[in-house]
Amino acid sequence: MGRLSRRTFALAALSALVTAGEAQAVPGSRGDGADTGGVGRMRGVWLATVVNRDWPSRTGLTAAQQRSELLTHLDRAVTAGLNTLIFQVRPCADALWPSPHEPWSQYLTGTQGKDPGWDPLGTAVTEAHARGLELHAWCNPLRVAMHTDPARLTATHPVRRNPGWAVPYGGKLYYNPGLPEVRAFVQEAMLDAVARYPVDALHWDDYFYPYPVAGQVFDDDDAYDAHGGSFDTRGDWRRDNINRLVRDMAAGVRRTRPGTEFGISPFGVWRNAGTDPLGSDTRAMQSYDDIYADTRRWVRENWIDYLCPQLYWHIGNSAADYAKLVPWWAEVAKGTGTRLYIGEALYRAGDPAQAAAWQDPAELSRHLTFAAKYGEARGHVFFGAKDVAADPVGAMKRVTADHYGQPAVTPR
Repeated sequence: MGRLSRRTFALAALSALVTAGEAQAVPGSRGDGADTGGVGRMRGVWLATVVNRDWPSRTGLTAAQQRSELLTHLDRAVTAGLNTLIFQVRPCADALWPSPHEPWSQYLTGTQGKDPGWDPLGTAVTEAHARGLELHAWCNPLRVAMHTDPARLTATHPVRRNPGWAVPYGGKLYYNPGLPEVRAFVQEAMLDAVARYPVDALHWDDYFYPYPVAGQVFDDDDAYDAHGGSFDTRGDWRRDNINRLVRDMAAGVRRTRPGTEFGISPFGVWRNAGTDPLGSDTRAMQSYDDIYADTRRWVRENWIDYLCPQLYWHIGNSAADYAKLVPWWAEVAKGTGTRLYIGEALYRAGDPAQAAAWQDPAELSRHLTFAAKYGEARGHVFFGAKDVAADPVGAMKRVTADHYGQPAVTPR
């Protein structure tokens, strides 16, 4: 189904809702958790490529084999009643398209910089739209490598040419967002994908400053000395660096391809109420303090088109209860121009290492039923694609049966 026909379908669906006297209802929701397929409801899945998590199944497959696996994921999303594929196309300062800025990803061929012989992102956009799916280009903004040795990067890698740009931390390499030239470069690299392809959105995950590792320090002393003089604390300076990156990236997406959106999927807790009265009733890591991501501000300032917090906890979790976080985020999004989607931990369903709640096939279905009570929660995204395929306890099948009985209309 092409883009024009998808839009026509969406308008027809909206007209049908109005005709049925449901114009005052939350678009696409009956209020009982069943998604009627109406306009504005997200039914997404993340397709991760880092360390070949979801796709391709291993490095070194032929171009035809990689393409076949990718199309299978797209077809499976349609079968599951989904409407959006969030495709990781820049997992580690690399690219799954012919980028002039960063090398081809090693997760395709096994060798960073080696041309795989086809264009995965270009193919994904075309094939997703042909199936009536949105395609969101998912980029990790700052991770350079899953190791700390710049010598292992391809000779033409930006970090090899600019060794001062990267900081080793926790067994990985990261671009240093405290350097203005780094922020400018990573935006240019990601905007190349937006300029080349009619992606429906550019999507960021939850990695900003790296997650804390005990006993280690993210060494940005030189950058702080050069650029942090006007800030009271290093934490304030780091948050400003990320705020600038988010705000400028949003403007860049809108400038490069009007109509393409910018969305972020952050860690699910902004701050705990024990730290800040504006925070949630949780006792978990705090994105504001620990990775310097002021996610609440991005929503309240309308810097981004959508936010998809990763609420990867079960209902009743003692430290971070799904049933407490959904209403908290709904209140944050209320009255703003930022749409709220909920990130769902499909990967935990049926994992014997997880809590008992995750052994129940109905846990995720209950999440959707609960979230439907909040009009600001405009849909869900499931992590990840290989778990849609495996579905060991039938949790995804239960979600599809309970909530996705009607054909999916794309979120916009």
